[in-house]
Amino acid sequence: MSVCLIYFFSFFIFSLLSLFLSFNFMSCDYSIVIEIEMVSINSCSIVMSILLDWMSLLFSGFVLFISSMVVFYSLEYMKGDLSMNRFIMLVAMFVASMLLLIFSPNLISILLGWDGLGLVSYCLVIYYQNVKSYNAGMLTALTNRLGDVAFLMSIAWMLNFGSWNYVYFLDMMNSSFEMDIIVALMLFAGMTKSAQIPFSSWLPAAMAAPTPVSSLVHSSTLVTAGVYLLIRFNFCMGFWVSTVLLFVGSLTMFMAGLGASYEFDLKKIIALSTLSQLGLMMSILSMGGYVLAFYHLLTHALFKALLFMCAGAMIHGMGNKQDIRFMGGMINQMPLTCMFFIICNMSLCGLPFLSGFYSKDLILEVVSMDFLSIYVYTIYFVSTGLTVAYTFRLIYYVVSGDYNFYSFHSVNDLGWVMIKGMVGIIFFVVLMGSLLSWMMLTTPYLICLPFFMKMMTALVVMIGGWVGFELAQFSLGLNSKSFKMIYSTLFFGSMWNMPYLSTYGVNYYPLDIGKEVYGGIDQGWSEYLGGQNFYYSLSGWSKFMQILHENNLKVFLVLAVMWIVFLVLGIF
Repeated sequence: MSVCLIYFFSFFIFSLLSLFLSFNFMSCDYSIVIEIEMVSINSCSIVMSILLDWMSLLFSGFVLFISSMVVFYSLEYMKGDLSMNRFIMLVAMFVASMLLLIFSPNLISILLGWDGLGLVSYCLVIYYQNVKSYNAGMLTALTNRLGDVAFLMSIAWMLNFGSWNYVYFLDMMNSSFEMDIIVALMLFAGMTKSAQIPFSSWLPAAMAAPTPVSSLVHSSTLVTAGVYLLIRFNFCMGFWVSTVLLFVGSLTMFMAGLGASYEFDLKKIIALSTLSQLGLMMSILSMGGYVLAFYHLLTHALFKALLFMCAGAMIHGMGNKQDIRFMGGMINQMPLTCMFFIICNMSLCGLPFLSGFYSKDLILEVVSMDFLSIYVYTIYFVSTGLTVAYTFRLIYYVVSGDYNFYSFHSVNDLGWVMIKGMVGIIFFVVLMGSLLSWMMLTTPYLICLPFFMKMMTALVVMIGGWVGFELAQFSLGLNSKSFKMIYSTLFFGSMWNMPYLSTYGVNYYPLDIGKEVYGGIDQGWSEYLGGQNFYYSLSGWSKFMQILHENNLKVFLVLAVMWIVFLVLGIF
């Protein structure tokens, strides 16, 4: 417990310091690059570079603040764990890797943080040691390794510039062929780390980790690392890179919203909503709105962290049951937690004057004003409608109706430590959107739209809420077996078959084909016509020759008798 409190106070104090400095740097338009010489041998020096600007300080402040609340929350959530200190140390290493990535202007030191995130995330996903966790951890680690390969290749290409400090070359070299290659590789790395199509399947699988880890991963650390890196490289994005990122991001946003509407696992629904918001950030970033992408990244981090903490409190009270069909009427047992849960969900939907509204509504209006294509406009508003649909469906299942679990239950709001951890974030969920809009957006966005286009967001939200309510009622009217038979095999409900491609596709199906090949060819026709056939043929002939050699006198006598018989027959 003492280790938890030490880390909690350390993270909290440093987060306040970082936020204060970021607002100061923002108002002064100030940046500092600190170079610390680590080793110097014969004029060859190894230098550690640190970039302090408003973006890195603001993001690190959010990461440290959320981490402090998650560590405090873990005091009660992980209370029965026998290796609590190991868990807290892993979380601290996770946060340290993220901070190294945030503050580094150098690709080599970013790689340390990037790989640190991948390695520690593997250790956290397999924390509960069972087959499901091991499979999820391996899928997470191997998918992220694909991005690490692209990262290493971009480091090799940076040798063309004579330095790995990429921030010095973003403006001057943004039209060179080498920088185009580096940005394309960074795009690939960012897509794997932020789980864009076709690398999306590891994100719901990573839910095997403890809920405090999920809260940290899905709000401000692992999945946001790719978005943050691409925000840094936004000045160099050419036409083709931006087009690919826009298409992939918008498709991911749509796919995740559709998948969450068919999911029943509470944590997976929230994970898919994270994936949807990551697609939103990536697509607006590809259209040049890097400040908007960063703005939504920060507001999303707050309500998504609290959303996972509320889900964790519910799961904790229900004896580790995550299926929303077991829930219902939770507002009667856990009123405070459900209140936080509803506020976060409303912020996710973009309810006016909550933090999510300021960033999400601004992004939708910017997309409406800067009309790119009918595909982009349609998929943005359809995805927003799906977000509201799965949110209302989730609230309907969890909060309303009757309690569907054991009659002897212990679901209550008496976990004061977890409640205090959640109270620390709820005020920021409500207020931080407006505060950031005043601080970050130095020039106000003047968006002039016709009345119908201006009201399009509200219309889509209302339609999405109605669809979610109807979907929840329809599924409750069916028994679970028939519902599972109808929906679990659907193309939409399975993330467009991506989990089958990335898990079954890379291990089960190749192994199954190998078994058939081994049985049908290796031990089948090749044995019949190959080695075994030669063995049986040669051994048969050798046995026959051996019989002849062992009985040569008999053979000669038989041949002599036969010769005499034929001779006599010939005479007569």
